[in-house]
Amino acid sequence: MANFLNRPKSETVLIIGLGRFGSAVATSLIRMGHEVMGVDENAAVVQEASSRLTHVVQADCSNPETLRQIGIGDFKTAVIAIGADLEASILTALAVIEAEVPTIWAKANNERHGKILKSIGVRNVIYPEARMGQMVAHILTGKMMDFVELDSDFAMVKTRVPKELMGQTLEEGKVRQKYGVTVVGIKRAGEVFTYAQADTVLEQGDLLIVLGETEQVERFASRT
Repeated sequence: MANFLNRPKSETVLIIGLGRFGSAVATSLIRMGHEVMGVDENAAVVQEASSRLTHVVQADCSNPETLRQIGIGDFKTAVIAIGADLEASILTALAVIEAEVPTIWAKANNERHGKILKSIGVRNVIYPEARMGQMVAHILTGKMMDFVELDSDFAMVKTRVPKELMGQTLEEGKVRQKYGVTVVGIKRAGEVFTYAQADTVLEQGDLLIVLGETEQVERFASRT
């Protein structure tokens, strides 16, 4: 077990499980300027992660005593990124909940896994595989370049301008009234994304960032 005398500050995010999902979360947080402590019971995984993470520990976090040793009380946010081992995921979640970490996120592989996590007190459950499958399904249609579900019935998509709107401003096209969506950003070839305005003229080849109810943004994208 590592020496924990120099523990990270409370703002550091604890990531338990350094598989593909946990590593992706950790890497993204570091890129955004946050400190991360990564924990995994696999020595090879920990060794590999040590070159990318400031704080990394080999430990079995399903054991409450182990969590106390790594200073679980110092963390305000924990992400339980264990998916394959259902028992380890649940035991770890229970241990983190008992340690009274204020904000807990946990990965679930399926609905059953998610229901169990919620039943023991995890408020924020993530289904990364399901979300990825949904995103790929939308992109495969060729009508969207990106799809992000922000809530169960609300999404953000990147798509092209429908032919019937080319040459019109957003106000003239009455996008909100006709399609029930809001265009928040626009990108022209060779330029960066900018905020869309009422007088923004839509041209062929423009990429749009569109917000709205999932069914509405799907219909809007299908018109391109």
